[in-house]
Parts: sequence; structure tokens; C-alpha cells
Amino acid sequence: MQRVCFQLQVRPERIEEYRQRHAAVWPDMCQALHDTGWHNYSLFLREDGMLIGYLETPDLAAAQAGMAATEVNARWQAEMAEFFVDLDGAAPDTGFLQLEEVFHLEDQLPTTAPTVHEGS
Repeated sequence: MQRVCFQLQVRPERIEEYRQRHAAVWPDMCQALHDTGWHNYSLFLREDGMLIGYLETPDLAAAQAGMAATEVNARWQAEMAEFFVDLDGAAPDTGFLQLEEVFHLEDQLPTTAPTVHEGS
């Protein structure tokens, strides 16, 4: 499973409306995300509008292509595009800045748990 983290910038004057829109995402949009491989998907918003997204997917390109093929995504992206800066005409779900993963705890843990010695 690929872990994906990305960044976008919400326009400061649109932050509250962005929050409101994501408090009640269309059910068909949520279902489409799930069905096309966007799992454990979360968005985190800083007060200044910096948005960090995280998802897990077997294949990001396939997940994006799957969403691009849905009618609901076309409507959602058209409505959401105006909330962001620096997309240069790209849809938010493809125009984001993907961040490089530099640490993942489970990748560095030993494969067997260390033995705990009582009284040590």
C-alpha cells in the first residue's frame, strides 16, 4: 500500500467555507473515493490555509484515473478549484504538491519485538 501525503494552499478568504464544504462531502463523492482506491484519506488544515492531505492506495495514478472517470469527481473538482491558489489550471486532486516520505516507523522497527526482562 502506497502512503501519499500532499500539500495545497486554500485561499485565506475561503478557509471557513472550505471547512463547511468538507463537513458534509457529498455521499456519492465519498463512495467514489473509496471505490477508486483512496483509503484512509484525511485532510488537515492550518489556520493560514495550508492543507495537508494523506491517503493510502495501491496505486496513486490508478486512483486518480479512477476518479477522473467519474461524473461526481468532475463536479466536485470544478467547485473546489476556486478554493486553491497556484493550481495553474490543474484540478485539485491532480495539481497538489506530493511530499516525499522520509521516515516511517514501521519500516525501521525490528521484525521481532525485543524481549522485555523483568527486574533489569
